[in-house]
Amino acid sequence: MKLYRFLSEDDTSAFCHKVTKALNAGWDLHGSPTYAFDAANGTMRCGQAVVKEVEGTYTPDTKLGEH
Repeated sequence: MKLYRFLSEDDTSAFCHKVTKALNAGWDLHGSPTYAFDAANGTMRCGQAVVKEVEGTYTPDTKLGEH
């Protein structure tokens, strides 16, 4: 099955670390990163979609972060 996750974080090194961790766990980048102003918190936020092929069958109970 193909899994999809959208990673987001404030525009700090924490975002790069989150994406790097996913890449090192076998996830692949999907599409371009996003960058937007979060008016509620007054910060810039980054986002990146990632995908991964794994064995099994998808259900809504699938824990995406555990793959």
